[in-house]
Amino acid sequence: MPFLQFGRVVRGVIQGESHPQDFIPRLVDFLLQGKMPVERMITCYPLAEINRAAQESARGTTIKPVLRMPH
Repeated sequence: MPFLQFGRVVRGVIQGESHPQDFIPRLVDFLLQGKMPVERMITCYPLAEINRAAQESARGTTIKPVLRMPH
């Protein structure tokens, strides 16, 4: 780890360093209580619009692009 002035340290974080056994039940509780509006985070795109989905994700226009496969 690189050290900076005054004893500060720069450290990376991977996936928020969550503990799945604690974190997943908490997420489920939030969903059941209506405190996590997943439907507002998702934007669905037909598979043919995969490039648009990628562009909007890169721009931050959509949080989670979901591709729908044709039947």
